[in-house]
Amino acid sequence: MRSVPPSFCATISSRKESDIYNNHLNNHFIEAVILPIYIYGQPVLRNESLDIDANYPDLKELIANMFETLTASEGVGLAAPQIGKNIRLAVIDLDVLSDDLPEYKDFRKAFINPHIIEYDENSEKKTMEEGCLSLPGIHENVTRPTRIHVKYMDEDFNAHDEWVEGYLARVMQHEFDHLDATMFIDRLSPLRKQLIKSKLKALLQGRYRCSYRTKPVRK
Repeated sequence: MRSVPPSFCATISSRKESDIYNNHLNNHFIEAVILPIYIYGQPVLRNESLDIDANYPDLKELIANMFETLTASEGVGLAAPQIGKNIRLAVIDLDVLSDDLPEYKDFRKAFINPHIIEYDENSEKKTMEEGCLSLPGIHENVTRPTRIHVKYMDEDFNAHDEWVEGYLARVMQHEFDHLDATMFIDRLSPLRKQLIKSKLKALLQGRYRCSYRTKPVRK
């Protein structure tokens, strides 16, 4: 039995290895493709994202591509800015953690126009190590509330208004931060930010290694 990965970029052995798959939708097949992950320094990661409506072009295909990209990248969450689009869209797949967190069995969901309405300041704050597909090789402890109030729409544009807690609340905070032009490194102490400065510089220069497709700043 594998342990719960400490970061959103941790390798998950049960991920499938195919580069493309056929997803049956609306009586036709969508051939989902793997998109490159935009790396730290790309301007799109520092621009706030906008809400969309049901008329957004090829939205179903985009969501399918994001899930396929997430699978290939061995992460559990992916936000639209990380594939170059400043729209309020994120996908989360926690099914891969279900051996250790059975409450997330079959949890694979897209979030359209998500917003964190409120943080439960009376809930316990928890510190855990986080990583990010846009920050390969960087993992740091981040403290976050364990319970949040969120509003979002699902793939069919049904509105949801929920209180969320536990590991899902952490992943939501991490991914929804991207939509507000925030990365987890922004939540570190000044000392920790200074200590990772050389790693960030290396990312800006394209000096990093990872197993998934990327779009670095200088290429």
